[in-house]
Amino acid sequence: MLFALYQWILRLAAHRLAGLWLAVVSFAESSFFPIPPDAMLVPMCLARPERAWRYAAICTVSSVLGGILGYAIGYYLFEALAQPILAAYGHAEALQSFRGWFARWGAAVILIKGLTPIPFKIVTIGAGAAAFDPWMFLLTAAITRGARFFLLAGLLRRYGAPIRVFIEKRLTLITTVAAVAIVSGFLALRFV
Repeated sequence: MLFALYQWILRLAAHRLAGLWLAVVSFAESSFFPIPPDAMLVPMCLARPERAWRYAAICTVSSVLGGILGYAIGYYLFEALAQPILAAYGHAEALQSFRGWFARWGAAVILIKGLTPIPFKIVTIGAGAAAFDPWMFLLTAAITRGARFFLLAGLLRRYGAPIRVFIEKRLTLITTVAAVAIVSGFLALRFV
C-alpha cells in the first residue's frame, strides 16, 4: 500500500497543478501524512530546474503551516488522551519531565530532526505535547525546513540528475552535516 501511495505522489509531481499538490503533500507530511514532499520535489526540480527555488519555497511554507497543525495535535490531543493514561499508570510526572527536557533541548531537536529523513510530524506533535514555546517552534521549523528544501532544490538545480543518485545514497550524511552546522550556529548565538 505504501508503494502505491508513493507512486501516486510521483504522478502528482507531473500533474499540471503540481505546485498545489506539492503544497498539500508538504502540509500534510508535517502533521499526519507518511510520504515526505521530497518524493515530489526531486522530480519537479529535475523537470523544471528554473522553478527549483519556487518549489523549495512552497515546500518550506507549507511544511511550517502543516507543522502548526501537528503542534496543535500534540498540544490538544496529547493533553486529552495521553495525560490520563500516564496518570492511570502512575507516570503523571513523565509529562512534566518530557516538557522540561523539551524546553531545554527542543530548539536543537527541531533543527536537527527537521533536516533529517525522520518524519517531521514526530517533531511537530512532540513540540505540541511538550507545550514548547510556539514562537520558537515556528522560528526553528522555518529555519530547518527551509534549509532542507532549499539545499535539496539548489543541488538539483545546479547538478541535475547526477546529484539525485548522490543524494539518495548519502541523504543522511548531507542532512547530518547541515544539521550540525545549523545547531552549531544556533548554539554559538545563544552562548556567545
